[in-house]
Amino acid sequence: MLALIGNKIRPAYFVLDGHYGNHYACSMVRQLGLHIISKMPHNAELYLQPTAQERAERPKLKYGARIDYAHLPKALRRSSITEDGYRIEVYQGQCLHKHFADPINVVVIVRTHLETQRAGHVVLFSSDLALDAEKLVDYYALRFQIEFTFRDAKQHFGLEDFMGVKETSVANAVGLSFFMVNLSTYLLDGLRASYPGAGVNDLKSYCRARHYIAEILKFAPENPDGITCSDLIEQVCHRTFIHPRQNRKHDRELAA
Repeated sequence: MLALIGNKIRPAYFVLDGHYGNHYACSMVRQLGLHIISKMPHNAELYLQPTAQERAERPKLKYGARIDYAHLPKALRRSSITEDGYRIEVYQGQCLHKHFADPINVVVIVRTHLETQRAGHVVLFSSDLALDAEKLVDYYALRFQIEFTFRDAKQHFGLEDFMGVKETSVANAVGLSFFMVNLSTYLLDGLRASYPGAGVNDLKSYCRARHYIAEILKFAPENPDGITCSDLIEQVCHRTFIHPRQNRKHDRELAA
């Protein structure tokens, strides 16, 4: 892929899901001149780097204290916010792992329910030691957009159903599927301005209804008034939505 894009885009990070959160993937990415961003198991064995005092006492010491996720050092805490009954804390530090040749940049996100004090955490990491915690979390979160894009392409636009086997037909089918995902995203921005919560199925139903009504009105003995026709199409189209409850307010406005 790097050879294909050439100098048009210069990527800096390779974002992978938790399945590739290991030293094999890290080594592969570093050999390409990129930095990895991924997720580790929640119980990953991570160690702090030895302090100057520990090195003085034990010159051959390679690993410092092991990370205890239930009692993370306050010195590593970067932020803490409270919202919707949860406290979300972000910790960051350069840690060591026995399977990694070099130190890694680790971010631990701890989410605690304030009423029950039940807590959970995720462990993200990067080979870029200079990447701050906020950007690391944001970059990893972008990976989910890839999942959403493939989900929409498979569920709504035939990526999973096409029968082509030749290179050209496969390329056309895949390209058309992802083009439709981009187009639907663009169209949904406008539709959601009037119908908050509308999804791809709502958009497809809306466009299909507009097409059918426009064809039916062509058989009318007299051409209907443009404003009346537009209101009629609008009222019929929004009744085909999958999420009608979210649009009851708009129904009343149209009726008025």
